[in-house]
Amino acid sequence: QVQLAESGGGLVQAGCSLRLSCAASIDTSSRYAVGWFRQAPGNERVFVASIRRIGGITDYEESVRGRFAIFRGNAKNTVYLQMNSLKPEDTAVYFCAAKSGPTLGRIASGVDYWGKGTLVTVSS
Repeated sequence: QVQLAESGGGLVQAGCSLRLSCAASIDTSSRYAVGWFRQAPGNERVFVASIRRIGGITDYEESVRGRFAIFRGNAKNTVYLQMNSLKPEDTAVYFCAAKSGPTLGRIASGVDYWGKGTLVTVSS
């Protein structure tokens, strides 16, 4: 099993930046793909970004492409989501996610492990 813990959320104005962190209980790089989903109030949990188990290939939902970046830290149990040029529509609870295998996928029901979430609020 993998335990995930997110941090770094907060309240910011549109156009500002935040960096979210996810600390895993183990080194996930050898067996797991990891990434981020988000859930806005009253909406379903949707895919944001992921990084593959091998090669560091990334995938981004189109609305965040060019603004967000996912990367692993030097410590292989840590993954980050750098969020730039934040927009009010980015407001959501952000969840770290992991899945056994080469790719995380974009469907929430396919995720094996979840963090508890960290709230990001972007004001206009």
